[in-house]
Amino acid sequence: MKEIICISGLLSVVLLLTSCVTGNNNASHSSMKYRDEMREFIQDISSWAKNSSPGFFIIPQNGQELFTTTGIPDGSPVSSYLNAIDGSGREDLFYGYTGDDISTPSSDTEWMFSFLDLGEAYGIEALVTDYCSTQWKIDSSYTWCEEAGYISFAADHRDLDNISAYPAEPWNMNQEDITRLSEAGNFLYLINPGQYPSRQEFMNAVAATEYDLLIIDLFWNGEQLTAQDISQLRNKPGGGSRLIIAYMSIGEAEDYRYYWQQSWSSTPPSWLHEENPDWVGNYLVEYWDSDWQEIITGSDNSYLGRIIDSGFDGVYLDKVDTFETWEDQSEGKLNAERN
Repeated sequence: MKEIICISGLLSVVLLLTSCVTGNNNASHSSMKYRDEMREFIQDISSWAKNSSPGFFIIPQNGQELFTTTGIPDGSPVSSYLNAIDGSGREDLFYGYTGDDISTPSSDTEWMFSFLDLGEAYGIEALVTDYCSTQWKIDSSYTWCEEAGYISFAADHRDLDNISAYPAEPWNMNQEDITRLSEAGNFLYLINPGQYPSRQEFMNAVAATEYDLLIIDLFWNGEQLTAQDISQLRNKPGGGSRLIIAYMSIGEAEDYRYYWQQSWSSTPPSWLHEENPDWVGNYLVEYWDSDWQEIITGSDNSYLGRIIDSGFDGVYLDKVDTFETWEDQSEGKLNAERN
């Protein structure tokens, strides 16, 4: 779920050809522990962020298989990872896994439930995003998540580009000060604000909502939001303060971000690979590579440093489950070699 910006077909071709030449699935990749690498990356993100801004929230989205050593719900919990995160985002729990406004197969829902409940046992708050537009399905999503003890948002657009008209008021609306994830009764997930003609119109629309927690992008149309902007969003109109969380992709590079260099069109770095066929302008990365990690975290000028400097309360980490893409590619190469 990302801001979709068209790019030239040439870039896609060049990157794809380059990844083939440089060996996208070379032997060293097949021997790497992709899940361990992602866990360590997120733990490093958490350590740097919390040292820079005590109390900063770390919320990975999807990839709950990282909770255990075996990647199954009854495996041994990885305490170092679980202790590094504060929340766990989960898409498609009840609706959206096989298609928007379509019920998620019960077996998949139960699989997700098992991990989310494991996280809750460690004090990790579950934030669920379902993709549905039929009103009774929206009501069902909110009701079932509340019964499970999860915070939820029913998005009627997968692009996450609007403030839903239904329900008219956020689920569990309140006037309390929200200082912890567990205190939030609802959240808004809006990371693609392109439909708002101006930055201020976007700010005004979001500020007028009563949500306890906002997940928004650090940028509006390429302009970085400031600490003053975030301060404008801090208080709910009906009373009480809320938490504001910044979206950040760590498993893919996005060609519309400030860090993207034009030279990558002809000579992409070795850690940059093929374009995501489902999201134009988003490219698979070797997230374990130190050059990519320096873009994301570790300095005031890094992506995470900019988020902290703008006054956000935490970060929502997307494309955590990219480890599955690398595992699939590695397995595909091994099978090809065997045949």
